[in-house]
Amino acid sequence: MVEAQDLSKKLLLASGIGMLFDAMDVGLLGFVIAALILAWHISPQSAGLLGSITLVGMALGSAGAGLYADRVGRKKAFLITLLIYSFASGISAFATSIGFLIVMRFITGFGLGGELPVATTFVLESSPPEKRGGRTALLETFWAFGSIVAALIGYLLIPLFTWRAAFAITVFPALYALYLRRTLPETPAFKGLKQTLNFKQNMVHLWQAKLRKRTILLWVLWFTANFAYYGMFFWLPSVLVLKGYSLIHSFGYVLIMAIAQVPGYLASAWLVEKIGRKWTLVLFSLVSAISALLFGLSNSLTLLLLFGVILNFSNLGAWGATYVFSVEQYPPISRATGLGWAMGIGKIGGVVAPYLVGALVAAKTPFAHIFSLFFIVTLIGVVVLLTLGKDVRTDESAFLMADTPNYSHEL
Repeated sequence: MVEAQDLSKKLLLASGIGMLFDAMDVGLLGFVIAALILAWHISPQSAGLLGSITLVGMALGSAGAGLYADRVGRKKAFLITLLIYSFASGISAFATSIGFLIVMRFITGFGLGGELPVATTFVLESSPPEKRGGRTALLETFWAFGSIVAALIGYLLIPLFTWRAAFAITVFPALYALYLRRTLPETPAFKGLKQTLNFKQNMVHLWQAKLRKRTILLWVLWFTANFAYYGMFFWLPSVLVLKGYSLIHSFGYVLIMAIAQVPGYLASAWLVEKIGRKWTLVLFSLVSAISALLFGLSNSLTLLLLFGVILNFSNLGAWGATYVFSVEQYPPISRATGLGWAMGIGKIGGVVAPYLVGALVAAKTPFAHIFSLFFIVTLIGVVVLLTLGKDVRTDESAFLMADTPNYSHEL
């Protein structure tokens, strides 16, 4: 029992380190975009495209890695996605044109998107049933620390060494995580499977009668969450710059806001075991929607910081609950596929939002109107969750196994 607990903690730490670096890369892109607007004089549309193409890669990576992890194992999927991310992120530091940078960001996104569902599945399947909700939400806390690291790099290094230094830094921690993960075993849940499913079988399984409603819910939920998150957070540094604050001051303000993500995740990790996954997600999502609206309406620095802090706290707390709620909706045989495809479909919202915001900014649309859009989209996700959502907190041995198909004659 003690060895199993030690292994669970080791897996959490290893996966968390990778999650931290993923968040650092995503967070840095917002600072890089703000710097490129000044250095290369790129248009808001080009800046939005740079963010959107990363999300296209993440969408394909999430869907593909989920299927791969359910077919050959979580550990192999870990290593491959991390190698892809590490290579492309480092090469981005040598970009000499926006076109080259767009290509590298697509490949980086593929690796990033692939790692996220696999890391979440890894932690959930290595945790005891009574702790898996808290530990899975705790994994997402590393995302908050990654955002803080990104803000620190943006605030301290980009003004001194340009945006290229930000991309160069992302290589080294990713390689460290790769080394660490080579020492980790496969999850007990995957090793215990008597069969694995191919692409067609997995997709049929996700849409069978007892899982269909859950699949629809998760696809809508992840779409609305990604639309709001990437639309707001990719543009947050640039929003402050466009509101008239200097680049270095804007980066400093974003750093202050990002610190609030840590207690948001920790609060979510505690609440998912106290009031349940669904109601924790509803609570944080409602606060996130309201704070986004008020942030867009704010005209003073004090109000921007206040509602920016609340937005970071609540939005990232909602993400912690989203991962736990989602990964528990499927049995082990299709868990990574189910989560991966929900994340992949959700990334379509992330693809649309940054480019849409860029177009709206170019059209001189007031920020109050832009953030009202995020308020409405988030509320749509809440309504669908309240209508279709149901907590799934059962023992692993009985966890939806009646819904698991028998394809042994086809394998």
